[in-house]
Amino acid sequence: MTQAAKDAAKFLKSTLRLPSSTFPPRPRPADIAKYLPRCTDDLYAWQRRERPAANTFVLHDGPPYANGELHVGHALNKIIKDIICRSRLAQGKRIDYVPGWDCHGLPIELKALEHHGWERGTGVDPVAIRKAARKFAYKTVEKQMAGFRSWGVMGDWKSHWLTMQKDFELRQLSVFQAMAEHGLIYRKHKPVYWSPSSGTALAEAELEYQDDHVSNAALAKFKLDDSAMGIHALIWTTTPWTLPANQAIAINSNLQYCVARSETHGLLLVAQSRLPYIQETIGEQLVVVLEDVPMSQLLSTTYSGLAQFGSEAARRPIIHADFVSAESGTGLVHCAPGHGMEDYDALQPLIKKGIVSVKAPVDNLGRFDDTASPGDPTLLSGKYVFQEGNQTVLEMLQSETLLVHQHAYKHKYPIDWRTKEPVIIRATAQWFADISKIKADTLGALAAVHFLPDSGKSRLRSFIENRSEWCISRQRAWGVPIPAIYHRTTGEEVLTSESITHVTNVIKERGIDAWWSDASDDPAWVVPGLSSAATEYVRGTDTMDVWFDSGTSWTYMLGDKDSSEPQSTPLADIYVEGTDQHRGWFQSSLLTNIAYQKSLHPSATSISAPFRTLATHGFTLDAQGKKMSKSIGNVIAPSQIIAGIEPTTKPSPSTMAPAKKKQKRENHPLGPDALRMWVAGSEWTKDVVVSEKVVSSVHNALDKYRLTFKMLLGMLADFDPQMAVAYSKMARLDQIAMHHLHSTCMTVRKAYNDLEFHKASGGIYRWVAMDLSSFYFEAIKDTIYCDRPNSDRRLSAQTALHNIFCHLQDMLGPIAPLLVEETWDYAPERYKKGLEPPLKRIWKELPDNWYDRQLEASLPTVMAINSSVKSAQEAARTSKLMGQSLASDVEIYLQRDVDVSNIPEETWQEILVVSNVHVHEYGDERVNIQDLNTQSGRRWSRATEIVSVSGQKVGLAVVQSPEKEKCARCWRYVVEHAGAKEQSTSSDLDELALCHRCTDAAAEFQA
Repeated sequence: MTQAAKDAAKFLKSTLRLPSSTFPPRPRPADIAKYLPRCTDDLYAWQRRERPAANTFVLHDGPPYANGELHVGHALNKIIKDIICRSRLAQGKRIDYVPGWDCHGLPIELKALEHHGWERGTGVDPVAIRKAARKFAYKTVEKQMAGFRSWGVMGDWKSHWLTMQKDFELRQLSVFQAMAEHGLIYRKHKPVYWSPSSGTALAEAELEYQDDHVSNAALAKFKLDDSAMGIHALIWTTTPWTLPANQAIAINSNLQYCVARSETHGLLLVAQSRLPYIQETIGEQLVVVLEDVPMSQLLSTTYSGLAQFGSEAARRPIIHADFVSAESGTGLVHCAPGHGMEDYDALQPLIKKGIVSVKAPVDNLGRFDDTASPGDPTLLSGKYVFQEGNQTVLEMLQSETLLVHQHAYKHKYPIDWRTKEPVIIRATAQWFADISKIKADTLGALAAVHFLPDSGKSRLRSFIENRSEWCISRQRAWGVPIPAIYHRTTGEEVLTSESITHVTNVIKERGIDAWWSDASDDPAWVVPGLSSAATEYVRGTDTMDVWFDSGTSWTYMLGDKDSSEPQSTPLADIYVEGTDQHRGWFQSSLLTNIAYQKSLHPSATSISAPFRTLATHGFTLDAQGKKMSKSIGNVIAPSQIIAGIEPTTKPSPSTMAPAKKKQKRENHPLGPDALRMWVAGSEWTKDVVVSEKVVSSVHNALDKYRLTFKMLLGMLADFDPQMAVAYSKMARLDQIAMHHLHSTCMTVRKAYNDLEFHKASGGIYRWVAMDLSSFYFEAIKDTIYCDRPNSDRRLSAQTALHNIFCHLQDMLGPIAPLLVEETWDYAPERYKKGLEPPLKRIWKELPDNWYDRQLEASLPTVMAINSSVKSAQEAARTSKLMGQSLASDVEIYLQRDVDVSNIPEETWQEILVVSNVHVHEYGDERVNIQDLNTQSGRRWSRATEIVSVSGQKVGLAVVQSPEKEKCARCWRYVVEHAGAKEQSTSSDLDELALCHRCTDAAAEFQA
């Protein structure tokens, strides 16, 4: 090639319109800092100003606990909520999302004690605890808020609410007062779940169950009073430590009882059906000496326990109880109403008559008090019931030859869901909310709620159905006080509408800490008009359950709503929290809201739940399906997902060569969009996996989107939307692109509406990777690069690219807002003129004609032909017969019943990225690969079958050497032959073959 030809080739290259954009391959930290406020705070403020209030979508925040570091579970929760809000914003809604925090409770109280080196239960001043807890909570809220905002979560952060804010606490007290006025709040001395590790009563919602708890169970006997034969009643218990509180033995009148002789233990009264179990357990054969003991005789008999347990252990009754089973134990059950809820219910008639007492000789920390063995308090006092206390009771039984057998027993047992330590049942005076009175209204309100997933409905219903009361009092310093006062001498409580109003007014004036800091008998807190002098009353120290705190957060949504009318519609469009909140916040929010409405409107027949939709997400797990734990070392932090996780290599087995030094790949942080992409790609209604593989795929997807946007920006750099081509005048290939775009948009929009973000995310990625990158972008390169700027064909392609660019922004906006905002920043000003910024756009209705039913029917065949051609080309490359795809012509032979007539041959050339295509049809005649290969008349050819998606052979494709010569500019083989070059406008180009189009384009540049 002469120098002139080389210069000409260089000139030709300069005439190509290669995509050019300064859009960076990676987000720069400075850019993230710039875009983050624009697509969060600024966007939220804008839509609150500009969108009509009547079209508001409310997502009410289930408050995170202000305790500890953020983890991927927080990210899952907050980003799900943000994607929901952004997808509704894109549909024209005005978003109302005000973040909140749950700030009271034991964990924060313990953190405060730990920080100051104070020990729980050592008489630390409650005011000091509250001050330290409040300071810790505020610091945690600030830290967590910064984290949430760094993830691109938009909301009204300035107006965030805290359960420890004065206005929140006052609203909570107003709900409590309304419930009290309606008779839904009462105090009772009865057994409740008690956590020695937390030092407080617990509600059932605060329990978990450990399946492999091991108790030291025992068979013990108690002598029947007035029995001349010396008969003993044999009981079995998994909690020997409750025997000092024993008040009765329960039997079941539907069972048969007998007296059996034991060589070791004498005469034993047992259920006859339980003899095999007893014999196996004690390793001894029993001889029945008295069958079918009359039930009337049993129910009139008394027995006596250990004298060390006090006078109450003598002459105890035997009663009937339905809960006594023939399936376990001995058929006789030891009853301690102070330590058993079923025992308490069964013994109610005797408790009311004063025959038995509700004795619970255990203190707040789970240690026996002096009343456990009143004759000699040193025997048990101060001993922890789960350890030495239990053992001492067994030793006391043994010393009196009343212990028949003891053994380890593995069973399911309740534990404190925060400390993970076992709980006990302990009778104390507690405050309760009566659920039974509002249960029907609550279940009725749930009928109108949409649940995601559907299983959430039956789960929440079952919790409500099986609950009759809610223990709302807690023995903690850090919380909202139950506003009751007590008579100093009698202990009688005062909790009336007037007293609550009075206490609330004092709190407004003095602040809530004054409840603890003022003298306990300060008369200012006592409502006037009581029968005794004000100085005879003291304030209580119980605080409300933290679930009652956060459960009343719906009051924040009331605003200026008129409470004189029942709540006809839900306050919030949606609640979204983890599946564990069915027993927690979902339930407490629902119950307090329904109770409040019923208190204000007792005659209302139709009451709405506070939420229209209730959605629950799963937990975050590692690659092996294990819960993440610092002790296991499998924790992946949100920051690692944002930055990219360094892959690890497994060590080589000892039998193999030493492992090579790990090859590090270049990690590049992709900002909060990476974290958001992980959430969006997860099927979040189930448990969600976080692993190196998952994070790597997220980063690959974001890289793919950035590259796609860079290509789009480059190909649209010289496009003016005012020059857009009407759909009817678009090239067929571009209409195919519009069809793919329409299908994808509809799929993605439906997925967003259904909250199935993994389907939206997956649909976008498949479209970008397959329909755009692998198909359309390849097919239009020739047009974009080589056509004249304003050719009809190029404008048609750019019109399609413009639509693709805008709708890709729309679809990715809820998931990757920073990326979308960045693409808008890099779009040319001329291009943006007349367009609305993507994050502020409302999704427009897609033109109906973009969806082409004929194309939909033809596309599977088109893709099958494309796949076959690519396969034949690859075979030719393997044989070193061709390089680029353009260096081939294609002949397509299709059966007559295969209709692709709506795809012209010039479109086939673009689709297949080849120089020439001819499409033929055939009927019954046989067309085989061998004949086509030998009859082509070209230097080489490769034929392959075309197989439909259903597996049927529908034709043949022949890839062969091009018939014409290569154009030096566009590289298509469309120049007739070397001896008849098309005349160029410059002698420098005479040595190079050019097609008509490229000749004109080159001439235009030279002009």
